[in-house]
Amino acid sequence: MATQEPSPPSSMESNKPGFPKKILGNKLEDKHLCNCCHNILRRPFQAQCGHRFCSYCFNRTVSNGPQKCSACIKEDIFEDPTSILKQGCAFPDNAVRREVEHLSAVCINESCTWKGSIKDYEMNHEGKCEFMIIPCPSCKERIRFNEQERHNERECPERTLNCKYCKEPFHFKNIKAHDEICPKYPMICEGCAKKKIPREKYVDHIKFCSKFRTPCRFHVVGCDMSVEKEKIHDHERAFAYEHLNLLLHYIMGMKVSMEGLQPQGLEVAGHKLVELQQSLRELEARVSQLSTTSSGPPVQGAAAASSSSSSSSGPPGPPASAPLPPPPTLAPTLSVSTSFTPLPSSVGAALELQLHSEKTKVVELGRRCTELEVKSGTFENVVCVLNREVERFATTMEASNRQHKLDQDKIEALTNKVRQLERTVGLKDLTVAEMEGRLREMSATTFDGVFVWRISDFAKKRQDAVAGRAPAMFSPAFYTSKYGYKMCLRIYLNGDGTGRGSHLSLFFVVMRGLSDALLKWPFNQKVTLMLLDQSNREHIIDAFRPDVTSSSFQRPVSEMNIASGCPLFCPLSKLDAKNSYIRDDTIFIKAIVDLTGL
Repeated sequence: MATQEPSPPSSMESNKPGFPKKILGNKLEDKHLCNCCHNILRRPFQAQCGHRFCSYCFNRTVSNGPQKCSACIKEDIFEDPTSILKQGCAFPDNAVRREVEHLSAVCINESCTWKGSIKDYEMNHEGKCEFMIIPCPSCKERIRFNEQERHNERECPERTLNCKYCKEPFHFKNIKAHDEICPKYPMICEGCAKKKIPREKYVDHIKFCSKFRTPCRFHVVGCDMSVEKEKIHDHERAFAYEHLNLLLHYIMGMKVSMEGLQPQGLEVAGHKLVELQQSLRELEARVSQLSTTSSGPPVQGAAAASSSSSSSSGPPGPPASAPLPPPPTLAPTLSVSTSFTPLPSSVGAALELQLHSEKTKVVELGRRCTELEVKSGTFENVVCVLNREVERFATTMEASNRQHKLDQDKIEALTNKVRQLERTVGLKDLTVAEMEGRLREMSATTFDGVFVWRISDFAKKRQDAVAGRAPAMFSPAFYTSKYGYKMCLRIYLNGDGTGRGSHLSLFFVVMRGLSDALLKWPFNQKVTLMLLDQSNREHIIDAFRPDVTSSSFQRPVSEMNIASGCPLFCPLSKLDAKNSYIRDDTIFIKAIVDLTGL
């Protein structure tokens, strides 16, 4: 006998207003309405004025102290103190509660076909309807209750995901930003095209990747080529002349830059030196001429000066053969000589000073030229040393390149062997897994039409069925004989069809076998299904004979036919209460196929 369900409590513990009017399936009466929220009464209370209120509405009204009854005021029957609402002046109206609970109700949610009484609605359907519209707690979008799980897992823009690479949580809207910083994010090497390199190991990979393109080591002197690491030595050998030429231009540029620090360039200094030497020779010639002139007789010098003076400015004098008049005294002769000799001395001193200055400049320019020649020789020596180093390095790198190529060949051969072994091991693993599956199936298979199915971890599997993760389970196959019918069982731990949520459902399935062509069809053997009492006192038994017109018992054209059996096989209440059907979290299902006529 079914146990009568208890009514909802009638105390003032309810925290919800009245039921919406739309849930009523028949005519609405005013006596069933709350005078506060104007909805259908929930836990009705009757005040001393005679008006009824929901428990929640009444408590909310009097929570701030005594209040006037709005219904009495509206009906113009207000009477003090009867129409004053306050704590303790109302009592639960159980008669009206029972009337309301037995009223017919329908679900107000679109697409929901539920029907029943208001009592059933409150206890089993309100707040649990799969078609109820609720707001998403994260993004506030309004969704159906039965779509909440899918929305949270696939659609909600505010949902939290765990990175499949580093396992760190992040918001879905930040997925691109996380991919940019994820240390485990798989990257592709631009050189060797290797995939799935974690970002945190990418830098280490390109340090040793032989295919990664890197700038030439001579890029500092002008080589703009990028070369694969394994070909860098070939590049340096092939472009050794170009590299030396770039290096020479670089050094010469440094030399010119250093020369730019001097007051004048070398070429200008050379021209200047030639000009100064020429000027020096001219000055020396003039000084010699003047010295010769100043060392002769003064009279001759005076006569020469007079003749030159007369030839240049005065009228022509007497001919040279004419005798000169004798000087009147010696003093005038001495005065003439004295007035004439100081002139060449001052000119000579000036010329000496100019000559000394020019010689000083020549010496300074010579010193600078010597310094530049020394620096040029130093640079030439540096170039020679670098050239020898480049040649020695090229030889060393050529030997290293040959060894590297040999090592690469060995690595490639070993890699191919490892790949071949991995493929072989993978095929063997598949074979072993297939054989293990067949072995398990053979160990559980029977050939006499009697099969006992042991289901362990019952509580966990029941929870999976309730949550919808694994609503059904299939048993291993069993046979009526070695070459007989192939069959299995299908169980719904939370029920199926009419038994969903209330019964354990058990079904019988006819499967396609290797000997179907030799058997009689349709299948017409009596089937008995049992849930075994592990105390061997009271088994739950159900039996049926197949409907030969049903497609479930015709010769299978696919792997298995549609299941047929008992959707109301066992009430879940029996399994929830204390029982002997579940021991050590395990149940046993037994199937017996009548072999009569086979």
